[in-house]
Amino acid sequence: MATVAAQPIPNTVDSRTARKVTLAGCVGIFAELYDNGIFGFMAGTLGAVFFPDSANAVQLVFLGYAVSFFFRPLGGVICGHLGDRIGRQRMLVFVIMLISVATAAIGLLPTYASIGIAAPALLILLRVMQGFSVGGEASGAMSFLAEHAPEGKRGLYTSYAQIASFLSLLTGTLIAAALTSGLGADRMESYGWRIPFLLAIPLGITGIYIRKRISDTPNFTRLQESGGLSRNPLKEAFSSAEHRRAMLLALFIPLMNGSGYYVLFGYMPTFMNTELHFSKVQGLLVTATSLVAISIAIPYMGRLSDRIGRKKVLSAAAIAMAIAGIPCYLLIGTGSVPLAALGACIMAVIFAGHTGVIHILLVELFPTRVRYSAYGLGYNVSAALFGGTAPLLMTYLISETGNVNMPAFYAVITALGTLIAVSRVKDRAHLPLRDA
Repeated sequence: MATVAAQPIPNTVDSRTARKVTLAGCVGIFAELYDNGIFGFMAGTLGAVFFPDSANAVQLVFLGYAVSFFFRPLGGVICGHLGDRIGRQRMLVFVIMLISVATAAIGLLPTYASIGIAAPALLILLRVMQGFSVGGEASGAMSFLAEHAPEGKRGLYTSYAQIASFLSLLTGTLIAAALTSGLGADRMESYGWRIPFLLAIPLGITGIYIRKRISDTPNFTRLQESGGLSRNPLKEAFSSAEHRRAMLLALFIPLMNGSGYYVLFGYMPTFMNTELHFSKVQGLLVTATSLVAISIAIPYMGRLSDRIGRKKVLSAAAIAMAIAGIPCYLLIGTGSVPLAALGACIMAVIFAGHTGVIHILLVELFPTRVRYSAYGLGYNVSAALFGGTAPLLMTYLISETGNVNMPAFYAVITALGTLIAVSRVKDRAHLPLRDA
């Protein structure tokens, strides 16, 4: 195995370059994850358009949503292999092109009334393309940001990308809500549902333009110039006991994402409307308030992890979620919008300690030679098993048990799982990133 240096080399990227790169990463992530907000808010409308004859239309929409996540590991493996071989920047341009085309194409699909079962089949196919591209985006963008970040600020700089992901979710939700309110249910089902997806076109063009104008990371460039790139990064990762252990940790540390990003935010508007009988506007108000709360809290958590370490922040967030999860969901279930917003915001601030820190911890588990591939595989398998399936699992469990508190139980269980996994990690917050 080729190595570049016996000791990690500190990053000397100037602040101006780091800010430019951070903007590129955030714009791309915003474009990549924008469609999650659309699906979360418009599940009922999409169900009526693509599954009009089914009594379980919303569940079928979330099934299509879940299926795409099982292609994220494939995207993580293929894009990760190429990203470790030919560079992060090239792959990040490719994945944003792919998801922009897939998202816009959804807005052009014929409906079930036009072509029958082929319509939902095409919808799922395009969701598969989205899942593949997001699999290449998550680990690639976070590795890219971390490898450019100034020393001592990796947690802060990578946390900005998480702000972008939640603002994109909020934007998608607000656009879908505004159209639903302005056009009404009939016109939304007729043509209005297409508009949010078509807006992916200008988002994608902007992201591609910015990403094509940035250079690759110092870590990757240094390895490339010294001939230290891995010929088969994933094979190399599996051949090392240290890397196999790290990939296993990358599978279980993100458990809280299932109850956080995918349930508390992605599924919440549908949950409040269909299960708790809030109006769509009320569900939007609660979700939007919590999204603002988490966007404010994330950079503070990232900065805190730079000072006291990743493990302490992540462990505290997991413990707090295990304690507060059920009481907060009980507040949401009172039927009162202010109390629901309070419960959601408390959970959002707690979850910021997880989502604002988890990616930099995973980046630091791996050296540059295998980082994109190994991190991408572990994290995306976790997202497929515990994240994308979460809305479908919640709707199924609630329908089978009649217990609307299932998301609360899921929050506690996933928090405890994350806590156990984090306890097994070596904290590298105050060490330079390893190249080999």
